[in-house]
Amino acid sequence: MLFRPINVRTLINERPMSRFQIRTLVLCFLVLVTDGYDTVVLGFIGPSLKSHFGASPAQLAPVFGAGFFGLAVGSFLFGPLADRLRKTVLMTTVVMFGLLSLVSAWAPSLEMLIFLRFLTGLGLGGAMPNAYTLAVEYCPDRLRSTLVAPLGCGISAGGVLGGLIAPHMISAFGWQSMLVLGGALPMLVALVLWRGLPESVRYLVAKGRQDEAHAIVKHIDPAVPRERALVLDEDAAKGFPVSQLLHPNLRGGTLLLWVTAFMALLVVYFLGNWLTMLVQEAGVPFSQASRMTALYLTGNALGAVLLGFLMDRMNPQYVVACAFLCAAISLASLGHLADVPALAVVALLITGVGTGGAMTGTSILSAGFYPTVSRATGVAWTLGMGRVGSIVGSMVGGAMLAAHWAPTVMFLVVAVPIAVASISVYSLAIFRRRHAERPMPPSAREGASGRESASEA
Repeated sequence: MLFRPINVRTLINERPMSRFQIRTLVLCFLVLVTDGYDTVVLGFIGPSLKSHFGASPAQLAPVFGAGFFGLAVGSFLFGPLADRLRKTVLMTTVVMFGLLSLVSAWAPSLEMLIFLRFLTGLGLGGAMPNAYTLAVEYCPDRLRSTLVAPLGCGISAGGVLGGLIAPHMISAFGWQSMLVLGGALPMLVALVLWRGLPESVRYLVAKGRQDEAHAIVKHIDPAVPRERALVLDEDAAKGFPVSQLLHPNLRGGTLLLWVTAFMALLVVYFLGNWLTMLVQEAGVPFSQASRMTALYLTGNALGAVLLGFLMDRMNPQYVVACAFLCAAISLASLGHLADVPALAVVALLITGVGTGGAMTGTSILSAGFYPTVSRATGVAWTLGMGRVGSIVGSMVGGAMLAAHWAPTVMFLVVAVPIAVASISVYSLAIFRRRHAERPMPPSAREGASGRESASEA
């Protein structure tokens, strides 16, 4: 008796979310919370580092830059590896940045801290895109943005946590306590992942590991018989995964995603790392400046949820492009609103929605753009290009402060990259529409299907 194969993507799309899938998303969320905390923790201990090491803002800039350089390298390195060892790479990177954060708390010099933050960044850069990738592969297409976007809140939630506890932790236990917590949390999460995180079922099918894939499918739909083969609606990719990103029918979209991520994360980490110090330089007490940064990060989290909801109901590229545009306008006006606190709060929230929130939307766009066999690489390299932007943002922030630029000028300057990101995402919508009917490489069929759905939304 012959059994008709089961398409895994169709299986996930046609069934309601199971507890198993929801648990997987929660675990990915925990990874992103710890990742978000460790990524921005230096922004909260920056003033303490300045005092402890007797460093100027310009001397602190390499500390931030080293971490983000590590994030970029980690994204570029661990993305292709994750397309071969999905779960293993995710767990390894979580343990890696947790251990190195612990060691960083006892750095004897600024130079050693720079080196340790680079190594920590390698782990952080590998964990985030792989958590996104695994989450996407367990979501039905119709709910992809709605379910995955809140995971982006994990990044912001980690940052908000840091902003809320920094004044108390630093005053009671010193700046080192923030790094100790940043090491302890991911180590605890790694233990939970070891016991409860599944491998990507789409990845297992793509690799021909039928027995393991069937064991996971049983958690999604117990009625699926083991005799039926599991398949994907795409052929196996050949060659290095990065080469798939630059196929002629994908290249234009890949480059637009890279430009968007570069510009967005340049601003996200400029604000995340320098906003506290910038506001404090203007005479605002540290506790209030820290809360203002937390408010901006709250906008990141709210934006991820709001934009994710809208992206599943409207053209997702238009939603993200509009969010970037609104953020650019709010950011440009922020420097003029210091004397109007109520308007400054609104501008900070809108800026958060349209920078960090829209960057989460960009990650979702990239996850839906690429096929299973190169999805981790596609998401990781998009974020990797963004990390390059974060390095620029970190270094530029220190240079601007050292040159005593006026806050109004600084906010106006960093509004420009967000406007460019808006234009880039709008161009991505045009690219998808024009390429929807063109023949795709066999390994990109799943990505093409996602793009057609996005264009029709």
